[in-house]
Amino acid sequence: MATDAGAVPADAARPLSPDDAAAKGPITRWLAGVAAVVMLAGLLFGYDQGIIAGALSGIKADFHPSTFVIEVITSWVTLGALAGALVAGSLSDRFGRKRTVILAAVLFAIGAVIEAAAPGSATLTVGRLVVGFGVGVASVAAPLYASEMAPTRLRGTFVSMYQLAITIGIFVAYAVTQGLAEDHSWRLLLGLSIVPGFLLLLAMLPLPDSSVWYMKVGRREDAAKAMHNVRPDEDVDENLREITASLGEQQASWAEVFSTRWRYPLMLGVSLAILQQLTGINAVIYYANNIFATAGFETPQQQMAATTWSIGAVNVAATFIAVAFVDKVGRRPLLLYGLVGMCLSLFVMGSCFYRLAHVTIHSSAASNQPTNAGIVLLVAMVIFIGSFAFSLGPVVWTVINEIYPSTVRGRGVAVATAANWGAAWLVTQFFLSLTEWIGEVGTFYLFGAMCVVGFAFVWFLLPETKGKTLAEIQQMWIDRTSRRTA
Repeated sequence: MATDAGAVPADAARPLSPDDAAAKGPITRWLAGVAAVVMLAGLLFGYDQGIIAGALSGIKADFHPSTFVIEVITSWVTLGALAGALVAGSLSDRFGRKRTVILAAVLFAIGAVIEAAAPGSATLTVGRLVVGFGVGVASVAAPLYASEMAPTRLRGTFVSMYQLAITIGIFVAYAVTQGLAEDHSWRLLLGLSIVPGFLLLLAMLPLPDSSVWYMKVGRREDAAKAMHNVRPDEDVDENLREITASLGEQQASWAEVFSTRWRYPLMLGVSLAILQQLTGINAVIYYANNIFATAGFETPQQQMAATTWSIGAVNVAATFIAVAFVDKVGRRPLLLYGLVGMCLSLFVMGSCFYRLAHVTIHSSAASNQPTNAGIVLLVAMVIFIGSFAFSLGPVVWTVINEIYPSTVRGRGVAVATAANWGAAWLVTQFFLSLTEWIGEVGTFYLFGAMCVVGFAFVWFLLPETKGKTLAEIQQMWIDRTSRRTA
């Protein structure tokens, strides 16, 4: 018998009773699968971000690259990610969130193989670009998928899990590097990144696409089934009606993305994405060993141990704060508290570098001061990483993936994510040059000043979105535009 394509399965249309919901549990295996996808996407991002620091010594020994080539190998993964993020929005809208995530996993695996087998710096750079492209695609598609699939009460938590997974990936990369550092097994370090790519592929294959995308392409029955699988205690019919109302009659063009109607949320997402990077987080992660060497950690083993625990472990632990409280406390408070901690710690780090330079000049008078300043620098860096990990790290991704209306969400997220990668590339590519131009002191003071800018931006311009459905957030922008044009 033919079925009505617009019909909702009877069990999906009926909200579960409290007893049914308790029996089934609020987290279904399908919702757990969504969590696995977003975690694995973040894991491959984090591992690639953290592993290059440990691989550089072996690359230098084998290929003898110049300083410029080292910066290219380190930073051009972000250029690939920028390109991947730009196309990911269109890919997600045309082919679906699921297929786009699968494409990202395949690209990442291919790039990892190219990196591990590279005969020289040029091929290695190509591998970095391919890996970056895959990371960029995943950085758009996976959080977007999670934001559209997770229940409203858990949306911030699920998207924050992406950043949590990034921090776990970075920690794993540091730990693996520490275990293999003596062998300079850089090919193995880079090649191991194929593992999270393969796991992401396996996790994504059995899952449905998001209900929002199914509704975009007119597959209402599939949308109902997908929503019922992950939200068995919600009214599926009501949710689908909200999605239909928010989508409008047709898919928006790029002109609509940049239209006056949605200019404010686009500005918010892009600005937050850029500010996240201009606070210097990637510079600290990529060049952590260099920073600790300057601070007085002399041997590679000391530097790697300091990097692993002061950045890797703290990054993971503090991100749990955001996962636990982003849907309870809200987006704005976490961002504001984190920016205060980041700003203060950056100014302390700048002062430590000033003290280290001063003591170097007068080393005969105070030979023990570099170690003391190095300890203070280590503490300040722990505070900086922890503050970032519960605020700008996860919360920015949460905001970016929830503030855009359904018609332009895929492309809006892509624009903001591309802006994030572009800013990351600028900071990473020119960090060493910046420290040569204005010194470590000026560089860290500059990053601290950007935290002040970020605090003012959040305080005056960012509305709270905690507890709002995606449709309610969209209506908030429509109402704002109406008030301004009235």
